[in-house]
Amino acid sequence: MNETPRLGIGIGWRPEIAGAVEELPGVDWVEAVAENLCPGHLPESLVRLRERGVTVVPHGVSLGLGGADRPDPRRLADLAERAEALGSPLVTEHIAFVRAGGERTASPALEAGHLLPVPRTRDALRVLCENVRIAQDALPVPLAVENIAALISWPDEEMSEGRFLAELVERTGVRLLIDVANLHTNHVNRGEDPARALDELPVEAIAYVHVAGGIERDGVWHDTHAHPVTRPVLDVLAELRSRVAPPGVLLERDDDFPPAAELAGELTLIRETLWAGDPAPVRDSVTVRPSSVRSPAPAPTALVRSPAPAAEEASGAGEAARQRLALAETALLSALVAGTPVPEGFDRRRLGVQSRALAAKRAGVVAKVAPELPGILGDGFRPAFLAYAARRPMRGGYRRDALDFAEALLTEGRPGDPAARRRLSLWWRERAATRPPRRPVRLASAARAALAQGLTRVAHSRPFRTPDGAREWPRGASGS
Repeated sequence: MNETPRLGIGIGWRPEIAGAVEELPGVDWVEAVAENLCPGHLPESLVRLRERGVTVVPHGVSLGLGGADRPDPRRLADLAERAEALGSPLVTEHIAFVRAGGERTASPALEAGHLLPVPRTRDALRVLCENVRIAQDALPVPLAVENIAALISWPDEEMSEGRFLAELVERTGVRLLIDVANLHTNHVNRGEDPARALDELPVEAIAYVHVAGGIERDGVWHDTHAHPVTRPVLDVLAELRSRVAPPGVLLERDDDFPPAAELAGELTLIRETLWAGDPAPVRDSVTVRPSSVRSPAPAPTALVRSPAPAAEEASGAGEAARQRLALAETALLSALVAGTPVPEGFDRRRLGVQSRALAAKRAGVVAKVAPELPGILGDGFRPAFLAYAARRPMRGGYRRDALDFAEALLTEGRPGDPAARRRLSLWWRERAATRPPRRPVRLASAARAALAQGLTRVAHSRPFRTPDGAREWPRGASGS
């Protein structure tokens, strides 16, 4: 594998802390959420950072490389455009699925609005490897993929996380973005040993490392990115450092942003953890340089990957694996967001925790992308949205979700206060249509919702035929 660019110490760039990031001492690079950037109109803060020689890495969240479908060419083109606009040495994404359903399962398309774990099975690995290769071929710079945090475990997994990542790297040559906070999350939530994962994965493939905070409630670790980094997470970072000097380490914070002094303090803790016990080699690998003398990141190098096994490239076997994965992921996502039965082998209580977390995240993000809605609905916004989310899965992005929520309320003649209802109607009309939904539209909306719910249930109770003609049933269903 070719040499990975040396990045140094970085922090996740977010608009809410843009000014603080520019002023923080010793920041060599930043990472920005790719989907939040417009290549032709980059935020002035990022432009200034780039002019100072600070590397910017786009971090994608919507490709869904672990999903059953091949990556969307438009999403790949968007990610490539952002990498080129930023002059980035690499781009990153997640080993996760974010949507399911659709044509493969003859059921409505479902959006999670969140990163969900893929099963560590041969089927899932085969699909993931092909999806990663497609992404690598479409991107102008190397790709690194991130391990994710999970509240739930898939039944009947065939590999550990470390072995799964090792085989992915061996087959594709992809780099790894190792999130030590996610390793800790999976230790608490799924009983997985971070040290074992680090022993099994190819540490030489690491492009950089994420460090983030979270909180434990009722025996479940929530990877919030809204709390300070904890000692157990730093201990996992120390475990990783005992095996390799990472090319880059980055602090992530996505919400409840603290003052700049607290961010600087967390960066200091990260440096101290890296330097403890073996300062000289680490300082060489993650040097903190004054901004005035920073040099541009090394030019990206081509990735080396092993040829795909012939059996894996056989279209029949690959498509059969995609079909099985599609049904499994659709059954799980439908249980989480559409209230369908819990698939066989999953922990019902833990799925309930994940389902509530997804709904809470939807409410929080919608409140941010459409702040007028909490303003119109007041304290009633959150309970109204959670009730809506319990019966209406996402069918697009969060802005679409906000419009659908407003339409659902108006369809039901809500809110009860006439003045608030007029304001909501005006808000919806300005963004979605020339007039608010009338009675025929309300009836059609209700019919669509009932049909979608029925199709989702049907998808989990009928067999399908694989490309080789075999008749199979989704996990948890039974046929006569």
